[in-house]
Amino acid sequence: MRRLDRYIAGTVSSSIMLMIFVITGLDIIFSLVDEMQNLEADYQMLQAFQYVGITIPKRIYEFLSLSVLLGCLVGLGTLANHSELTVMRAAGVSVSRISWAAVKPALLVVCIGTLVGEYVVPYTEGFAQSRRALAKSGDKAMSSKEGYWHREANDYMHFNAVLPNGIIFGVTQYHFNQARELKHARYASRAIFQGDHWVLQGVVETEFAQNRAEQNIYPTLRWDTDLTPGLLRLQVIKPEDLSIRGLYQYAAYLAEQGLNTQKYRLAYWKKISQPLATVVMVLVALSCIFGPLRSVTMGFRVFSGVILGMLFKYTEGFLAPASIVFGFEPFYASFIPSALFCALAILLLKRAG
Repeated sequence: MRRLDRYIAGTVSSSIMLMIFVITGLDIIFSLVDEMQNLEADYQMLQAFQYVGITIPKRIYEFLSLSVLLGCLVGLGTLANHSELTVMRAAGVSVSRISWAAVKPALLVVCIGTLVGEYVVPYTEGFAQSRRALAKSGDKAMSSKEGYWHREANDYMHFNAVLPNGIIFGVTQYHFNQARELKHARYASRAIFQGDHWVLQGVVETEFAQNRAEQNIYPTLRWDTDLTPGLLRLQVIKPEDLSIRGLYQYAAYLAEQGLNTQKYRLAYWKKISQPLATVVMVLVALSCIFGPLRSVTMGFRVFSGVILGMLFKYTEGFLAPASIVFGFEPFYASFIPSALFCALAILLLKRAG
């Protein structure tokens, strides 16, 4: 029986790896084509290739659930087409035993994917986005479409590029009083973190008072703020690319500033539910192989599995923004799709015996 388990696991594993390679490869090609349309003076083909190359871990993680679904469908579908599953069932091997043998490699992929999403993707995405923003913006004041906005109390800030080593390029700051009147605007070519404060360099400051404006220039200027390089790195990265710990920390920081945390809380729960969603995809694949579709061709099984996978993603895609618009708990938006499709898959597998 152990040899049989290894054979099923090996077939499913090779199919999952193939799907990861194919789907990620296609996404890389499409991303390169898209980047070619955004070339600028300091952002050329070499920088575009580097950017796409650095973001490969994110692309693998992003398509992991779909790759597992298709891999299980193709692997088990191949066994079914060769009548190997029929022979196994005739030999007394239960559906649950075959299912468990197929689930084990998928669980390994889930564990590896979770580690990649937690420790690799946040770093590579932060590095890639920073290099891309720096190449596109340089030290120009708020000229970059790749920049980042941030608010802290009555201060509104824009950063052209944030590097992981505690250096910011193109810092623009606006300070308002309690009456929402602009008191001063400040631009610095860059800022360097010094342990407990930032030092702005190449500062041009404009003071607004009594219907007049006065401009001052400073070689360096101290900037005290609660922002640290760690918090800034969290802002550079999209919520869905942050680690679970990073999402929790940044949501807590936003709550302290009185800002909306719904988007980050939603990403936090989606990250936690991601392993469960991948396992659910395996169950969906198994239900297509052993359920009502067991007598049809492999192509139709794969098509049906893809349709179910798309329905799962569309359900997630509907509930996620709905939780933000209607204000219900992001926990439910993250786990309801997995619960529904898990129940459906288990029901179809039970009908198969």
